[in-house]
Amino acid sequence: MSNTEAQYSILRQTADPAVADAIAHLIEKGEDHWLNRINVLDFSKRTGLDEERVISGFLHASRLGLFDLTWNVLCPGCGGVLDAHSTLKSLRHDDYNCALCAAGYEASVDEQVEVAFTVSPRVRRIAAHDPNSLPIWEYFKQVFWSSGIDLNKDSFAALTEEVTLDALELPAGEKAVLSLQLPPQFIIVFEPVTHSAQFIDVQGEPTKERQQLSLIYNKVHAPTGTTTMRPGPLRLALDNQTDVRVLPSVFIAAEGLHHLLGNRKPFLTAKRMLTNQTFRDVYKADNLNIDQRLKITSLTFLFTDLKGSTALYERVGDLAAFDLVRAHFHALLEIISSEKGAVVKTIGDAVMATFVRPEHALAAGLRMRAAMAELNAKRGTEDLIVKIGIHEGPCLAVMLNERQDYFGQTVNIAARVQSLSTSQEIHITGPIIDSPAVATILEKEAIRPIQKEAALRGIADKIVVYEIP
Repeated sequence: MSNTEAQYSILRQTADPAVADAIAHLIEKGEDHWLNRINVLDFSKRTGLDEERVISGFLHASRLGLFDLTWNVLCPGCGGVLDAHSTLKSLRHDDYNCALCAAGYEASVDEQVEVAFTVSPRVRRIAAHDPNSLPIWEYFKQVFWSSGIDLNKDSFAALTEEVTLDALELPAGEKAVLSLQLPPQFIIVFEPVTHSAQFIDVQGEPTKERQQLSLIYNKVHAPTGTTTMRPGPLRLALDNQTDVRVLPSVFIAAEGLHHLLGNRKPFLTAKRMLTNQTFRDVYKADNLNIDQRLKITSLTFLFTDLKGSTALYERVGDLAAFDLVRAHFHALLEIISSEKGAVVKTIGDAVMATFVRPEHALAAGLRMRAAMAELNAKRGTEDLIVKIGIHEGPCLAVMLNERQDYFGQTVNIAARVQSLSTSQEIHITGPIIDSPAVATILEKEAIRPIQKEAALRGIADKIVVYEIP
């Protein structure tokens, strides 16, 4: 048995077998470009396999060495990859700049960091393992733009035929001249390898005189800025002083380019990855550095606590109570994972969990309540009462006590909201109830939330909360 076959065999034992088979088929039969920066949500859609199981399968496959996992910082404007990291630990919190959009961004892990998978060169060599050998438009498609840009056959044709005035592959140390006819539009000379851009604002009366512009590509100072020119002929002199080939491309920054870059499809975000139980279990050491702080603009937190657990131990004895508490944990953790959440930590008899979307947290809370009622019914008692609170908002992803954790006022409020519960009711906040998907769940379950004001310990002002009876 070859090493790769052995890896497939282990993958079938650790991941969903159907997902493992689909991954093996992709590696063996897939075209080269399918195996570079794989968009796993797209893969799930194409194969008809469950998203969570596909994400889990690719994580296990990466851990086995079948894929290399990358965290790509994206420009929210054009979807370009501004930086690629093999580990989340290398993500900076300072600004990332996009030359194509002439804008800087602070990386938040919500929508701006993509998690993608590329087949390991030890398993199968593909063209993208040597990006400098890729044809110019394949470089844009496979290396510069993220897997969220939907470059289908039609949009790819639009890029090469309508949006681009000219494009050139310029080897290291060489010079070239492009003769262009400038239309009365805004022009961008963009180079994706050095990530540099020159803007040309073409305006005024057309001219027949040849205009001149020279651009030098080097690692010291990439060309940038805007120059104004008139419609008419342009002699564009290009000088590549780097030690790699460059790909200067002349784009018309008009509706065609905006439409092309606006054609997006969902991709796996770092936020979703951090809120994935398999990732937290399998990649424990590959989360964040001790001094790292990653901004998340919105995350949903669910806190639970077992009411009266001290009295329970006194009432039924340590052994019976331990079995009960363990059964309660087992039910809660299974529900959190199946509702696309992840357990951050357990504290005594309490659980802290995160979800990407509020409706997943509420669905989990309702299922938890039903699971406790079922456990109680089996025993003919009312011993297990779980208090539940849910809140959504901004936070920081941090490392605390060698564990990836979260910090901020949103976390504090979520924990305090849980403490409002006295029996089986669930307490949620305004941002949760404002979610249309949450409203749909409440309507379907015929639940009428009770609005009230609550003073939360450590929180200055009273806040409006909603009791889910």
